Amino acid sequence: MEEQRYVGGGSEGESDAIDIGDFVLAATGARVRRLTMPDGTHWFPAVDAAGQLGYVNTRQAVLVHVAAGRQRVLGELVREVRGDEVARVLAGSGLRKSMKMLDLQGLVQLVIAGTKPACAPFKAWVSEVVACIQRDGSYGLEPSTAHWGYVMPPQLVDIVVRAETDAGFHHVPVQRSRHAVSPQELLDSWQADHRAVTGDVRAVAACLAPALVRGGARYRLEDIARRTGLAVERVRDCVGLLVERGCVRESAVSADGARIYLLP
Repeated sequence: MEEQRYVGGGSEGESDAIDIGDFVLAATGARVRRLTMPDGTHWFPAVDAAGQLGYVNTRQAVLVHVAAGRQRVLGELVREVRGDEVARVLAGSGLRKSMKMLDLQGLVQLVIAGTKPACAPFKAWVSEVVACIQRDGSYGLEPSTAHWGYVMPPQLVDIVVRAETDAGFHHVPVQRSRHAVSPQELLDSWQADHRAVTGDVRAVAACLAPALVRGGARYRLEDIARRTGLAVERVRDCVGLLVERGCVRESAVSADGARIYLLP
């Protein structure tokens, strides 16, 4: 299901250190509907989350795995929004006031309790964060130089790229390599060929590599900037260098501005 956003006020994502859409994609493997409240909290239809995670009975899954404080009925939430905002929030959304909604913590609880294989990398990252906090007392993210917030952890970048590739490339004709290589092997091969894939160029290449080895990468320059912490203009220059050096080729530009990159 494609992500849909229904914002009840405020400036969406202004206080999010990591883009909420990317975070949820990494956790569930899909872009699901969400309601963002004026205070910046995000809420997700339980039926969407449970269905995406493979639960057969949404009500039972939420009852067993999600803490009571992490779930609300949509009707209760919209009552907290100004009256003139309610119709705009719900218009065309397909959401009903009787729907059970989960906040981000509740969504993560549902992910952790699930058995969907695609969620395993996200669970591994969560366990790494917990172990890091226990060991070091904190878990840090690298501040972004391109926008307010932080650079997405590389573990999550790989999950997001894989999910987007699996979801978006069934319609793109791709000729795969006879010999499968890992993203790291691809980066190393470029360096071994003296293509000077270093510094910022390597950061952009590392963002593209997981999807490239699976068939192709579909990204807007802004998406790459958000995930690498580089400015959009710098990303454009780095991609241009990768194309110039024969590392990748740009196949097409979609209607939403996303560019499709393939291996030569």
